[in-house]
Amino acid sequence: MKEKLKSHKSTVEALVFLALFIGVFGILARYMGGKNLLGTIMHTAHDLLLNTVFYLMGITVLTGALSKLLSEFGVVSLLEKVLRPLMKPLFNLPGVAALGAVMTFLSDNPAIIALGKDRTFASFFKKYQLVSLTNFGTAFGMGMVVMLTMVTFGHTGAAFIGFFGAVCGSIISTRLMQRFTLRAYPDMAEPVLEEESGEKQAAVEEKKDSLFMRFLNAILDGGKNGVDLGLQIIPGVLIITTFVILITFGPNADTGTYDGGVGQGVPVLPWLAEKIHWVFEWLFGFTDMRLIAFPMTALGAVGAALGLLPTFNAAGFFDGNAIAVCTAIGMCWSGFLSTHTAMLDSLGYRKLISKAIAAHGIAGLCAGVIAHFAYILIF
Repeated sequence: MKEKLKSHKSTVEALVFLALFIGVFGILARYMGGKNLLGTIMHTAHDLLLNTVFYLMGITVLTGALSKLLSEFGVVSLLEKVLRPLMKPLFNLPGVAALGAVMTFLSDNPAIIALGKDRTFASFFKKYQLVSLTNFGTAFGMGMVVMLTMVTFGHTGAAFIGFFGAVCGSIISTRLMQRFTLRAYPDMAEPVLEEESGEKQAAVEEKKDSLFMRFLNAILDGGKNGVDLGLQIIPGVLIITTFVILITFGPNADTGTYDGGVGQGVPVLPWLAEKIHWVFEWLFGFTDMRLIAFPMTALGAVGAALGLLPTFNAAGFFDGNAIAVCTAIGMCWSGFLSTHTAMLDSLGYRKLISKAIAAHGIAGLCAGVIAHFAYILIF
């Protein structure tokens, strides 16, 4: 009887999956054309591999080497002692986690993975805290690029208000992720590497190599870890980001037609957002609903979202409030739909992907709301 029910359930799941799969891609093919849809998927995935994944791999190699250096020469332990009073009450994270915010702010989201995989760094965390690093670090991803881009539009104060909103969003996202994780898996309150404290101390006492050899070994070992991490994020980036692009962007901007090129799709996400435009008007103060395209695009790639800004500015509706809100959402979300999956997968916690996405989705919206009302209060 149980086998029969199991077989029936499996059949129903298969039919439902096929219906959804054919339905989604059937609709996309109807608008784009089957040949163009396949061409766009292949060309977009290839472009992401060459121009995004290898770029991210470069980041993970460099940050892996840097994190290993910082661990080798005691900077990690020093950060833990100095920043503990700030990090614990705000993020419920050890002080050393601030290093992850700095690295992702200067580079991109995956920089946090290199730290999370470092045994010395991870030894400061409990398991539920370690997985929340994906949410914590993502909220600062590409922060410098976003901030500098926004400042070029002449509203420096608004950009810093947006930064404040992103920090608030990071707190919300990190705390929610920790809460969701502990509620579902109470056993993750244990330390990550409880047995390693003695090993860590022994490693410090047994360092007999010269400073040059310690430096060389650290950057080479850290760089190798970065290469491994770069390879691990390939499936998530290619699959998730390609799909997000397919439902975010439109046809070729120059010809207005589909030709199977890179980055084309059917703008389903912007269309859905337009149906509840009044929500965005009240929460974010958007005066033009085309601004919705920024947060929708930032879900998949904040770099692509930044490419929309010159058009917004030329149209005359990219004001100070829009800059504050877009800075907050752009930094906080920073393409998390296309990176959270790969990041948690590489850390070995694939089961928590849905919780991380839910927490960060809520936090990004909160970041935008906080930035909007803070802008109103100040200006």
